[in-house]
Amino acid sequence: MKLSAPAYQLKRQAKRLAREKNIPLHAALDYTAVKEGFASWSLLAVRHEAISTAGRVFRLLQPGDLLLVGARPGHGKTLFSLELAIEAMKAGHRAVFFSLEYTHKDIIDRFRALGVEPAGFDHLFQFDGSDGIDANHIIAELREAPYGSFVAIDYLQLLDQKRTSPELIVQLGALKSFARQRGVIFAFISQIDRTYDPSSKPFPDIADIRMPNPLDPGVFDKICFLNNGQMQFQTLN
Repeated sequence: MKLSAPAYQLKRQAKRLAREKNIPLHAALDYTAVKEGFASWSLLAVRHEAISTAGRVFRLLQPGDLLLVGARPGHGKTLFSLELAIEAMKAGHRAVFFSLEYTHKDIIDRFRALGVEPAGFDHLFQFDGSDGIDANHIIAELREAPYGSFVAIDYLQLLDQKRTSPELIVQLGALKSFARQRGVIFAFISQIDRTYDPSSKPFPDIADIRMPNPLDPGVFDKICFLNNGQMQFQTLN
């Protein structure tokens, strides 16, 4: 049975109804569930609030973490990062998306493709498509970021393309220090080298990250590789 809105939005509606009608929240939740065709909220939740893959991964992330998300083109790394952003916003956290690959409209369209109406998160989401994206720019833009904010950088190699920017290892060190201080979660979307052969191993790994300059994998706390609709997740630190 399809809901008229995502379950988290229905829960917000129930909370608003409880305040407006001065009734217990559980009664408002059950009333909302009945309107959706369920006998109670608990039955609706069992059917429609199963934790997604992104939800499971988000629950493994801690404020201050650096996550690497790698995949070949067309294997869902950007959509997965947006799903993580949605999980963060569902939990009431701010989400920021830095990209030179996509426009703000592109990202909004992808939110809708995921079944999410961006207006519901308008005050929590920020997009930055500036030409000068590097660690210094990111830190400056996030100087007031609340604890627990989720930040996606599309893509890791973006930080290494400006000759005027510090070396990548220096930038990542600065972002890691900032993440620890502010309690921000960074997700770095990464390209995979064309030499990766999925017939030889089911998932790419750190060795398959396409980088013009050396990369220290120890800077990341968690890594996530996607391939053919499957995911491999690993905690490093």
